[in-house]
Amino acid sequence: MHKAVFAETDCLQCARCCRSTGPLLTKKDIQRIAKKQGIKTDVFEEKYLRVDEDGDWVMKSLPCPFLALDNNKCTIYEYAPKACRQYPHTDHPNIKSILGLTETNVMHCPAVFEMIERMKNNK
Repeated sequence: MHKAVFAETDCLQCARCCRSTGPLLTKKDIQRIAKKQGIKTDVFEEKYLRVDEDGDWVMKSLPCPFLALDNNKCTIYEYAPKACRQYPHTDHPNIKSILGLTETNVMHCPAVFEMIERMKNNK
């Protein structure tokens, strides 16, 4: 279902994921992005990130500072955080283990909403 829905979905028409939610960044993500941006890791963290209430690194502000607002393209797409590359996680190998995340994502991602609707109609 993931492949079918995304074959019909143009994420560049929406970009709600980049406008209303932010990824959790791993240390590897931070190091990779900082290197590609040509800045030190601590400078990247100070400029773009904060630690949330769960102790995770997240973007300081939304929309994502790497979202080009004129065309909804990610300016760091080739080296984006793992969470961005995997979003909305509907092809996760153990989807049952992330149902809470899927429930959250249905509010932000029209493709996830469509998948849930299809599941409900295919009882």
